[in-house]
Amino acid sequence: MPFTSKNLEIKDVILIEPRVFPDGRGFFLESYKSSDFKKIGIPEPFVQDNHSLSVKGVLRGLHYQLPPKAQGKLVRVIKGAVIDVAVDIRKNSPTFKKWVAEELSEENHRMLYIPPGFAHGFAALTDDVHLLYKCTEEYSPECDRGIRWDDPEISVDWKIGKPIVSEKDEVLPLLKNAEVFP
Repeated sequence: MPFTSKNLEIKDVILIEPRVFPDGRGFFLESYKSSDFKKIGIPEPFVQDNHSLSVKGVLRGLHYQLPPKAQGKLVRVIKGAVIDVAVDIRKNSPTFKKWVAEELSEENHRMLYIPPGFAHGFAALTDDVHLLYKCTEEYSPECDRGIRWDDPEISVDWKIGKPIVSEKDEVLPLLKNAEVFP
């Protein structure tokens, strides 16, 4: 299998490491293989791919979609480095309000699978971060929601100083006022 995987402290979030084949020309890796991802426990299908470019200090999140368009995301960085964060917003979950984070970078080639029921965000640790993510549902403005990145009830350590945040993300509600998963 070209991938190794492990469940993080919140067991539904999965860290995936592809097998990398470096040589004098560069490297080769498989970034996605349906049959192997099914064995890892990642559901199919992915129906949308997104690509963002961020400068150092940009913070995007915390975003999610509610049912019936709740998204699972497979996140990876192809240039630069980020701290990638998943927050459990499933009200009846034993890990409700808890978060996990992993550094994803062009050097470590790691990927993070974040299932539906989690808010997702990341902070760019380097300039010119290219982050790609596959989604299990298409973007739906009607189901699009978010939580403030600096919610004191969650207290995410973003590993950066004063972040650059969009106007939309600055006015997201705190978790206690947000629509979450049952």
